[in-house]
Amino acid sequence: MPAADQPDLFGDDADASPDSTPESAAPRRPLAHQPLAARMRPRALAEVVGQEHITRAGNLLPRLVAQNRFGSLIFYGPPGTGKTSLAEAIAAETKSRFVRINAVMSNVAELRDILAAARRRPEAATILFIDELHRFNKSQQDLLLPDVEEGNVRLIGATTHNPGFYVNPPLLSRSHLFRLEPHTSAVIATVLRRALADATRGLGERRCAADDKILAELAALCGGDLRRALNALEVIVLSLPEGAAITTAELEVFARERRIRYDADEDEHYDTISAFIKSCRGGDPDAAMYWLAKMLAGGEDPRFIARRLVILASEDVGLADSRALPLAVAAHQAVDFIGLPEAELTLAHATLFIATAPKSNSATLALGAAHAALKAQPVQTIPAALRSKSGQANKRLGQGKDYLYAHDFPEAIAPQAYLEKPLTLYTPKTAGAEAAIAERLERWKQLRSGQA
Repeated sequence: MPAADQPDLFGDDADASPDSTPESAAPRRPLAHQPLAARMRPRALAEVVGQEHITRAGNLLPRLVAQNRFGSLIFYGPPGTGKTSLAEAIAAETKSRFVRINAVMSNVAELRDILAAARRRPEAATILFIDELHRFNKSQQDLLLPDVEEGNVRLIGATTHNPGFYVNPPLLSRSHLFRLEPHTSAVIATVLRRALADATRGLGERRCAADDKILAELAALCGGDLRRALNALEVIVLSLPEGAAITTAELEVFARERRIRYDADEDEHYDTISAFIKSCRGGDPDAAMYWLAKMLAGGEDPRFIARRLVILASEDVGLADSRALPLAVAAHQAVDFIGLPEAELTLAHATLFIATAPKSNSATLALGAAHAALKAQPVQTIPAALRSKSGQANKRLGQGKDYLYAHDFPEAIAPQAYLEKPLTLYTPKTAGAEAAIAERLERWKQLRSGQA
């Protein structure tokens, strides 16, 4: 069975721990070697902070727990948001046998043993908590299904990854999914204040003080991760004499070691580039620059960002300002031969140009309309006048014979049909340079009809 180490706080990636049957909701005595984050872990659902959209009285989860009628649960969110805390609080309140495993370290043999033990002890109401559930492969997840279906175990999974991509559909369909959000700085600062004062589980015995501004700054540095904030506070307090005050000098040391949370091939990658694209499209250069800086600080491949800028130039700026495309292509080339860190300036240049340019998606819409027409209607025959007249055979067939050379007519607009059945696929927008295109096309329409 899993080792009996108490896991660390709000935490989602600690070592496997207890196979225990809580006799009451009363907490066990904290072990001296536990980090502050583990010692301050909530002991009941009502103590969990910062996830009121889930834990507020009357919401679904508290009602399910109060009636002890929940099935399988999946908690999804960034590190340090309370996934493990919720699982342990639920087990304590329902007096369930709590078995915790970490998907990174577990294997099929261990999983079979746990499930067999749960079947032998149906009265214990086993909760199987699987940390980093996304690390289980398909066969491991499939192994859980029969026992989850029969109610031999109630699964609580925790993952930092989108379950829709990593959890098998049959298992996902049998589970309630709850998304946890990063904690606000205000919530984190409140818990830090509580930890400083608590002499039993916290750091109260050291009698260190910190004003609200210091705690708010420390909270802000931790990016919504409460576990990280508590463990940082503990490091700072233990480095000071008893009774000392925490000052900005201690925070500066921590700030220099701060790292942006950014998984280059996971949710942070997709969510941040999505925010970047939408900010550029929406004409917000400040937001676009912020998300660009986050990607660069997180180690994103600059060529990936440059490729997205090239796509944006055609998809969202288009004919409203045709300079966007050559600029974005030049930025992509510059990133390749300059490299970081100097290429950050090139990306910033292209980002600001695209974010502040007039927008038109008319090229995107026109291409989509053309594809739709090809799908929905018979493919049109190419008019004989437009076909190639190269070669003797084509000439004998009269191909190209009635073609009207555009430059022989005023403004190079000939009264010629270029489709057998006319279609309107391109509708110019009125932004930027495309407004002039709209006027030009209307003029050409009149010339072709002889009304000009």
